[in-house]
Formats: sequence, structure tokens, C-alpha cells
Amino acid sequence: MTPRMTDYFKRAKSGFEPLMAIETAIKGSTLEPRLLHLVKLRASQINGCAFCIQMHVAEALKDGETQLRLHMLPAWRESSLYSPRERAALAWTEALTLVASTGAPDADWAEVVAAFNEDERAWLSVAIGAINMWNRIQVGFRAAHGTSLPEARANAA
Repeated sequence: MTPRMTDYFKRAKSGFEPLMAIETAIKGSTLEPRLLHLVKLRASQINGCAFCIQMHVAEALKDGETQLRLHMLPAWRESSLYSPRERAALAWTEALTLVASTGAPDADWAEVVAAFNEDERAWLSVAIGAINMWNRIQVGFRAAHGTSLPEARANAA
């Protein structure tokens, strides 16, 4: 895979600065980091963004996520490893990432309403929108992904 462009952050600096500010704001929300890692990773898997998959797996491992939960993420619907709150977020992630075909179903929204307060619903949707934008940029430019991962923390639950 050959990158199409490597200096796009510099060339469109004033466009990327607000995107970085969105990421800072998302991190400052009340959504827990483990949930955000799952959301970002799942959208990146759907979008086939190698750069973001590697980055979000690495970040999740650093924050104590388990390798098993990361490996099972594509099959989250069939796995008992995810909480009802995580399941609602993952369903919403898939619905918004594939919005052209899903139409953001009311049933998925009802699960979000049951698991998240109004502020969290807003932040969850912003986070999903942001990772989808990042995926499109990185896939479009064929951004080179990292080639290593940190060791999983031994005490991760």
C-alpha cells in the first residue's frame, strides 16, 4: 500500500485543527474511554481503515482493554463479553457508519436511549461521526498504519 499523500495535515492545517479540537472535546465528555475505543475501532473495522484500526487497538491496549474483547469485536452481537451499554453503542455505531443502508433504525436508537443520558447520546453520535470522517481521510490518502502494538496490561479485566 503506497500512501497517496503524506503532508495533508500540513497542507490543510486549518481544516485539521478543528478535527483535533473535536477529539479533545470527545475525550473530555463523560463517555468512558473503553467505550470510545470500542466505538472507534468498530467503525474503523467497518470502513476498512488500517491506520485507525492499528491506532485504536494500540490505544485500547494501553488503556487496559483486553485482547480477547478486541479480537471478538467484529462478532460483538454473538459474544457475552460486552455490557448492554456497550452493545447499544456498538449497534448505534454500525447504524450511523452504514447510515445509507440502515437509515439509523428506531430500534437501535431506543437501545441508546435506554443506556445513555441525553448528553451522552449527543457525544456518542459526535464520536461516531468524527471517527467516520477520520476513516474517510485516512483511507482516501492510504495512510500507512503502525506496525506494532503495546503489550496488553496483565491486570486488564
